[in-house]
Amino acid sequence: MSDVFDPKMLEALVCPQTQATLRYDPEAQELVSKQAQLAYPIRDGIPVMLVDEARVLD
Repeated sequence: MSDVFDPKMLEALVCPQTQATLRYDPEAQELVSKQAQLAYPIRDGIPVMLVDEARVLD
């Protein structure tokens, strides 16, 4: 089992709040929704797609 996020997963993932596409930020290990102004964490290679777990962007 790999702890690295597979960017190919982006094709199937959308922001749960806005249904917008996401951008992968490899340095922060987050999936960013510009439309919702949220960043969803990636933990152990698995995106946590819960609005309650997302970080609000500045």
